[in-house]
Amino acid sequence: MAGQRIATRAGACAAVAVLAVAGGTVARADDGFEALPAEQIADRSRDALLDVSSVHLRARGDLGKGRSPMTVDLTLDRNGNCAGGVDLGKDKGSVKIVKRGDSVWLKPDADFWENQVPVGGSAFEAILAGRYMRGSASDSRLRPVVEACDLDTFRELVSDNAGSDAGTYSKGKVTTVDGVRTVPVTRTLNEQKLTAYVDTGGTHYPVRITVRGDGADAAVDFSGFDEPVPTATPPADETVDVSAVLGRGPSQS
Repeated sequence: MAGQRIATRAGACAAVAVLAVAGGTVARADDGFEALPAEQIADRSRDALLDVSSVHLRARGDLGKGRSPMTVDLTLDRNGNCAGGVDLGKDKGSVKIVKRGDSVWLKPDADFWENQVPVGGSAFEAILAGRYMRGSASDSRLRPVVEACDLDTFRELVSDNAGSDAGTYSKGKVTTVDGVRTVPVTRTLNEQKLTAYVDTGGTHYPVRITVRGDGADAAVDFSGFDEPVPTATPPADETVDVSAVLGRGPSQS
């Protein structure tokens, strides 16, 4: 069903960011931050990210294993609100996403309907006529989007990956990323290298995380820490109920 495909692909894109976050759990030290061992810098960076109430993330690239490069651009918070979009890359389509409270809006473009829903996609596109689909957060067809929009889901996945001390850590020279002074720390595991560029001042957020090797080539930029998610939602005359597009089937969880 088209709604499930939209939701699943959006959730998969957001997972690029989740899978990119890792770090061991080690004791803190009182030394100057830049002088800390790589493991401790990674630990502080992860903890800072887990503490935020909202964040803007932009994930782009692919994690290998035959996955196509794609981009996620989302601002999300711990109340389950989010705004942004997903671009599947190479003219495969994109979807704008807004979630506020119990309402979810999705706006696939023409390329999405043509490439992701080859059977029936043109009919769905005609019904929408450039408008958003609107549904409830409790609609099972939209569950992956709802989960991807919730910062608590993101935090849980980061925490689940935080206990592993596998691989080796190294620290690079201080460098500037988007005007922020950062220290890069790299975790190498098998043939893959994950590098976090950590803000050296104030709260030690990861400004960028990259994943390279073993077929992967992805990056995640973080910004807008603790800044509110935009509150604007599509007006009623620019929306169509999801059931009018996908039909009335089992939709409640």
